[in-house]
Amino acid sequence: MSDTMSDPVAEPGSSASPSPDRTSVQAPEAASPRAWFSVGAIAVGTFAVVSTEMLPVGLLTPISSDLHVSDGTTGLAMTLAAVIAGIASPTVLVAAGRVDRRIVLAAMMIVLLASNAISALAPNFATLLVARILVGTSIGGFWAIGASLPVRLVPAHSVGRAGALIFGGVSVASVVGVPVGTMIGEWAGWRIAFAAMGVLSAAVLVALLILLPPLPADRAVRFGEIPAQLRRGSVLAGTVALVLMIAGHFGAYTYVRPILENIGDLGPGPIGGLLLGYGVAGVLGNVVAGAYATRPPHLNLALSAGVLTAAVVLLAVVGSWTPGTVVAMLAWGLAYGAVPVALQTWVLRAAPDAPEAASAVFVSGFQLAIAAGSLLGGVAVDTVATASVLWFGAALGAATVLLALVWGRRVKL
Repeated sequence: MSDTMSDPVAEPGSSASPSPDRTSVQAPEAASPRAWFSVGAIAVGTFAVVSTEMLPVGLLTPISSDLHVSDGTTGLAMTLAAVIAGIASPTVLVAAGRVDRRIVLAAMMIVLLASNAISALAPNFATLLVARILVGTSIGGFWAIGASLPVRLVPAHSVGRAGALIFGGVSVASVVGVPVGTMIGEWAGWRIAFAAMGVLSAAVLVALLILLPPLPADRAVRFGEIPAQLRRGSVLAGTVALVLMIAGHFGAYTYVRPILENIGDLGPGPIGGLLLGYGVAGVLGNVVAGAYATRPPHLNLALSAGVLTAAVVLLAVVGSWTPGTVVAMLAWGLAYGAVPVALQTWVLRAAPDAPEAASAVFVSGFQLAIAAGSLLGGVAVDTVATASVLWFGAALGAATVLLALVWGRRVKL
């Protein structure tokens, strides 16, 4: 079906199309074991950067108590990292020019290692925010570049699987990084959780330098190419859906710990177990999403957003009933595990000739949506009520379903 919006960016292969993100290193005809290890290293890298970003969600209460700030103020740790990531994604990509992508990824992992070390030692909230600036820089640069590399590492028939694996690092981090961080925080303190992520960052750095082949770029991405992607109706539709869904999810999920404490009357132990169950369900959702990644992405998004919306409403309605809370959290995790795969598949499929520029659009939109959601959620928690963020998330989730079913059907992917 044709795109209903004007599409000034020409289709790939036309004489007017912009130069694609070609590179001097082409994917082999058959993927070697080392190629898959390279893909795996990038996937673990995305897991590390996104897990570090998400840690304050499960550790929000102990961080706020130790650093003597409110829960809503502590949510700024999420907001700031996301804003910086949204800015860093296009900035790092453009600044990198033709620098070997392996070196850029390694540099972003060094920045992540430094941020985790500073977080673990932070004497006050201001210092923690400095660390979160570094986290945002690492997320924006690593994710935007890493997500575009499958076409360079594996043959065409394996790109889908490789991409799902890398995107899976994002999904798994979002749903597993939080419960694991929460459990480490309960056992040894929130600072040790950041220290553990620092160790993982160091391990990923070594793996990237050993496993990735040289990945020089034949051309630099110009800044203007990135916002130009939004002139494609299909990219714009996917980006709007992305902002709605991610802002709604993180508007509620950033404050899931105080929600479970205040509404569900649960203690640290049950909350840790419940978040772990959420994470396991999220991994399952990610696997299922990867298996169905060849289906129209707007349908995958509508389904996952619909289940997520229903789960958030259920938690708001029966949050004081423990069995209902368990069902709601498991359904929430299952649905959100599929969301990043559906969203990034949509955006990249809409711009096959410009994977790095499209990835920058995706990462910027994703991170700025996290910032907006966590910021608005923090205002609601501090000025209205803790439960209000669940209705905020449900409203944006429902809007995402509507957009995916109506607008998503009318764009060409």
